[in-house]
Amino acid sequence: MRKLVLAASFTLAAAAAFPAAAQTGNVVAAKAPGAVGVAQTVNVTATITAIDAATRTLSLKGPKGNETSVVAGPEVKNFAQLKVGDRVDLTYAEALTLELKKGGGKPVAMTMKEGAARAKPGEAPAGIVGRQVTVVGDVLAVDAATSTVTVRGPQRTVELKVQDPAQLKLIAKGDQIEATFTEAVAIAATPAAKK
Repeated sequence: MRKLVLAASFTLAAAAAFPAAAQTGNVVAAKAPGAVGVAQTVNVTATITAIDAATRTLSLKGPKGNETSVVAGPEVKNFAQLKVGDRVDLTYAEALTLELKKGGGKPVAMTMKEGAARAKPGEAPAGIVGRQVTVVGDVLAVDAATSTVTVRGPQRTVELKVQDPAQLKLIAKGDQIEATFTEAVAIAATPAAKK
C-alpha cells in the first residue's frame, strides 16, 4: 500500500500542478440490470527540468509551462538514469463497480489485493502499482419514496441514493451489494531526444 500511496501522491502532485488542458483522459460509465460501473483515466506528460540527487527531488514542467517538484522514494529504481530533459509519462486509472447479489449469502467483508512491477536494473525508469478493494454489504432497507438503499458493510452502515428507478426496483431487503474499487498508476521516463 505504501508504494501505491507514494505513486498516487506523485500522480496527485503532477495532476494538481498541471491544469486539465495539459492532461488527457477518458471517463466511461455503463450499466446493466443490477450492475453499474464507471471508470476514468488521466494521462499527464511532463519534462524533467532539474534533479536534486541528494534529496531525490525532480522538478517537472508540464506542456503549458506549469512546474512542480516531486520526490522519488527509494522504491523508484534506476533513478540515476534520469536526466534533465527526459519526459515523464504518468497514467492514473480508477474504476468503481456496484453489483447486486440477489438473496445475499456472501460474508459481509472487505478484501484488498495489491500488485506492483518496476523496471529491471539497466532499463529506463518505469513502474506500475495497483490495488483493488472489494466490499460486500447487506441491504437492510429500500425506501422507494426517497430512492435510497440502506446497506450495512463491514465497518459502517450507509444510505445510498439510487438515481435509476429501474435499478431501485431490482433491490430488496436481504440482497447484497458488492462494490469493487480498482486503481492503478503507471509511470515511465523517456530519454530526451538526441540533439
